[in-house]
Order: sequence, then structure tokens, then C-alpha cells
Amino acid sequence: MKEKTSQKKNKGLKNLIPILVILIVIVGIPLLFLNYQARRSGMSMGDAIKRITTKTGSKEAGSENAAINNSGEKIDFLTSLPIGMKFTEPPLISHLQAVDLDGDGLLDVIDCDAKNNTINWIRQYPAGVYTESILAGDLIAPAHIQAIDFDNDGDLDLILAVLGMLFPNNDKIGSVVILENDGHSHFTKHLVVDKIARVSDVRAGDLDKDGDMDLAVAQFGYDDGETRWIENMGGWKFKQHILQNLSGPINVEIVDVDNDGDLDIVSLVSQEWEEIYCFINDGKGNFQPKLIWGSSNQDYGSSGISMCDLDKDGDMDILYSNGDAFDYIPPQGRPWHGAQWLENKGDMKFEFHRLCSFTGATNVRAADIDNDGDLDLFVVSEFNLWDKPDSYSLIWLENTGNMQYTKHEITKNPTHILCCEPGDFNNDGQIDLVTGNMHTYPPFDRMGRITLWTNSGKLNKKK
Repeated sequence: MKEKTSQKKNKGLKNLIPILVILIVIVGIPLLFLNYQARRSGMSMGDAIKRITTKTGSKEAGSENAAINNSGEKIDFLTSLPIGMKFTEPPLISHLQAVDLDGDGLLDVIDCDAKNNTINWIRQYPAGVYTESILAGDLIAPAHIQAIDFDNDGDLDLILAVLGMLFPNNDKIGSVVILENDGHSHFTKHLVVDKIARVSDVRAGDLDKDGDMDLAVAQFGYDDGETRWIENMGGWKFKQHILQNLSGPINVEIVDVDNDGDLDIVSLVSQEWEEIYCFINDGKGNFQPKLIWGSSNQDYGSSGISMCDLDKDGDMDILYSNGDAFDYIPPQGRPWHGAQWLENKGDMKFEFHRLCSFTGATNVRAADIDNDGDLDLFVVSEFNLWDKPDSYSLIWLENTGNMQYTKHEITKNPTHILCCEPGDFNNDGQIDLVTGNMHTYPPFDRMGRITLWTNSGKLNKKK
């Protein structure tokens, strides 16, 4: 009798083993996945769960439809002038900045030329005359440039993000380079770090409050990218700190998001995710990642962010464009592409606002274009439907009050505009614009390289 009872118990245990294995697999695999995602992103397990379950796709779709019809008349207030070097092959300008590099009171342009692998200076001197020269070469696919006094000696140095290859690649070919200014516009190259995942952006700021400039770095890579900050140890020595191991970082911005007196890092991540993170600084260079926005649309096409106090309420908001189309050959724009802003509501909460639909949108910049006291926006497109002759590459969004915007078309020529920067180039009190073109795919019938758009002031007369 005892033997039969024992046999029944053994049989019962044998029946339970497959069930337990199935339960372990069902529960264990998701837990392993969540743990893996948490470790890569730097978040807690709880935040990783929220990341997956609380994306904002439905809000995006509704706001897109509301923004589409908000268009106004075309007003010709900008006069275009190609500046810089002439070209014969399709130009590949990956980034530019409007800055008075030599301190003579006239705005210049510095640019990243991914066709020629050079960093160039388009100097304005005398007023209205623009001459381009090469500042540094042998930089394979430079992606971003920032002019800032890195070594605190009173002149502007140049901080460079170098991809190593323009198109996605998993090789460790990226680098961060600083061009040190001697005060007379002669530059010495310093290699901060190399042989890392392709570097798409780098910015300078005192992240640990020790009195010198550190660096925040976005490494797009391909499917093995990173976000890091680089600590300045003095004497051109640096220490690396990895913040996140997600692929696809496009931009990093250094800014005091939470108004606590230290500098935080805001990062835009695309590729496998479509997300915006803030790395919150404790004031000593220790950062806690926080996901502040994410799309449920894995094809959303994040293309760029910039920081500004758009609603002028004393905190920094996020301007955000989505229009990247490199996932397709040939690249094709999508109807959900456009421009939006994330309103800083305080306590690290941001509210998503759709501004307009604009196929292939790649860059948004704020400026008071019509001199009425509020911030309007320039938006450019690299990936519009260029086979269609009515596709625009540059628009402006008029702030009509109460954070409402009306879309005005500016130009269809040139096409493939990747980047833009506002500035008063002729010192007349009107905001002008400079744009850069990246012609990576046909048609090549309306090409440009770098164009200066001078504001006539006509918008002021209209009011």
C-alpha cells in the first residue's frame, strides 16, 4: 500500500515538472528581457516596464490630424544667396552653425562637409562678402560642430562629432575631436577619443561643476550605439563615463532642464526606439536617466531636437522634428512626419504638442522672425517627395499667439535641406537664416550647398 502511495506521489511530481518549466519560461523570458532593457537604458526595472507600456502613439495620431490644415499664405520675405565654395557633385553638408568666429562683429558660418571630409569656415569680411576656407581635413563624415570656448582662454574653439562613415555601420570608427583656437583663427587638432561607435553629436559644458568644460556625446553607431559623458581631467586628458547603451542617439543637448543650478543632458534616440531621455545631474557628474517621451510608432523617424524656452515661461522646452527616411531605399517621406514641441510642465514632466505636418522634416529652429515679441519657427526638410515639383524644403511657422502656429511655405529650391540656423547676418535687426543641403539621393535637379536667406523686413510691414 505504501509503495502504491509513493508511486502516485512520484507520478504527481513528474507531472508538475513540465508545468513548472513552462511557468519559468513564460515568466523568466520577459523578466530577462526587461532586465536587459533596463541595463542598456540605465533605468530601473519599474521604469523599463513603463517605457514599454506607456508610449504616446494615440496622442500623436490625433494631434497630427488637428495640425494638418493650419496653413497660411506664402509671403516672400527672404532673399536667397548661395555662399561658400562652388560644387560640381551633389553636396553633403551635415551640419552648420552661425557664429562670429573671429570676433569682428559679423556673423560667419562654420560647416561640416561630409563630401570632402572637412571642417570649413565661411568668413564674412567685409560686410556682405563671404569667403570659405578649410580649417581641418581628414575627418571622415563630420556630423556636428559647436563653437565654444572650451579651454577658457577667451576665444572660440570647435568641438567636432565625427561619424567615420556617413551611412550606418557597426564598426568602431567614430571619434570626438577638438580644434583649439590660438586666438588668431589658427587651430590645433586634439583627438579626445576614437575607435568608438559612430559619433553623431557632441556638446561642451561644465557637467561636474569643477570649473572646466566636459563633453556629452551621442554615438549613433548602427545597432550598438551609446551615450556618454567625457570628464575633462585637465591638460587635454579625459575620462570616459557611459550613460546608456542604446543604439541610435542623434542629438545631445546640455541644459539645466530642472532649474536646480547644474547642467543636465537631453538625448534623442532613434533606430530601435523613438525616445527622448533626460540624464538628470546631481551636481557632481552623477546622472540618473529619465524617459521623458517615447513614440509607439517604431517608424516615427526622429531627426533632431533643440532646446529653447518656446512659451517664455522660464523653463526649457524641447523642439523636435521627425522626418528621417533612411530606412527606405530610396528614402520616402511619411504622412506622420512633421514638427512638434514638448512643453516643460515642471517636475520633469513634458507635454507633447504637434505643430505641423511636414514630410521629411529634419530640423526646427526658433527665432522671432517677424519682430512681434514671440518665437516663430523655421523648419527644413531633407526627405520630402522631391519627384513632386510642389514639395517644399523650407517653411516657417508663425506664432499667432497663445502658442498657436500657422504654417507658411517659403521655398521648393533647393531641395534636400538638412540643417538651418537663424541669425542677424547684416546687423539690421531682422532675423536671417542659413541652410545646408545633403543630397544623398536623386533627383539632383534643384541642388544647393549652403544658402544665406536675408530677411527683407516685409513681415514687419505686414503687421
